[in-house]
Amino acid sequence: MTAIKETHFNFPGQTKFYKGKVRDVYTIGDHYLVMIVSDRISAFDVILPEPIPYKGQVLNQIAAKFLNATQDIVPNWVVDIPDPNVTIGKICEPFKVEMVIRGYLAGHAWREYQAGRRAVCGVSLPEGLKENDKLPAPIITPTTKAAVGHDEDISREDILDKGIVSEEDYLQLEQYTRQLFQRGTDIAAERGLILVDTKYEFGKAADGKIYLIDEIHTPDSSRYFYEDSYANLQKESQPQRQLSKEFLRQWLIENGFQGKEGQQIPYMSPELVNSISERYIELYEHITGESFRKSKTLEINDRIRTNVEESLKRLS
Repeated sequence: MTAIKETHFNFPGQTKFYKGKVRDVYTIGDHYLVMIVSDRISAFDVILPEPIPYKGQVLNQIAAKFLNATQDIVPNWVVDIPDPNVTIGKICEPFKVEMVIRGYLAGHAWREYQAGRRAVCGVSLPEGLKENDKLPAPIITPTTKAAVGHDEDISREDILDKGIVSEEDYLQLEQYTRQLFQRGTDIAAERGLILVDTKYEFGKAADGKIYLIDEIHTPDSSRYFYEDSYANLQKESQPQRQLSKEFLRQWLIENGFQGKEGQQIPYMSPELVNSISERYIELYEHITGESFRKSKTLEINDRIRTNVEESLKRLS
């Protein structure tokens, strides 16, 4: 199978290029961003050596579906989706925080709790919780957005004290975050899923408005449990069946890697890569309720170039 590990395009009007952990972003003049969702995969803020076929398509198409389903809550950056792996959107100046919201004690929050900490990002947690328990109410646990290296937890108070985001804007981000999480929770419930936690990114465009940017409710940015087995598994203190990237994190942990200095990334066999690809396709079908249609992987770069250039012509 062919996968997109990196791209090297030169689109008409291109002025900048930025390579993120998963996305390659091309700036077109002062109007548009062309975001190509590659098949790179990261965990513990480290890009793993092997790309995962169809992963980029899965992320891009799930994000497109949920951005469309939430535009009545907050405007988003999308202008066109010309290719299964590409979104073209308006240029926004990102806020320097990611808005993480958690309805259950899982993942990073659980690891903090297990280590004895009873507050995450300044939000107090009650005693006596166990992994994957539902929280009394969803909590917002922001992180700083690191250009390189690890994102770091930060409290609402620190964000405001340091002037990272103005109080007016931050209160609006919190409101949008809670509304988006509720919408995501409702849609997940229709699919027999529980939206456990997720993150949102926002930015301001030239018009001064706040826009929802990047991806939402994808398995890279979110964690899902299966609703039908949740209660019994919790009662028996068994691991939850998850629709998220946590299965990959667990595999890495079991093989001695958590992104810490001196640790080696374990070997990713073709069989493992294929299984991760199949898992992402499974995630797509469960989250959207639709059958996944594999895009043509031969001549991927030619396909993307043609589709993007035709879109940019229409937008010019």
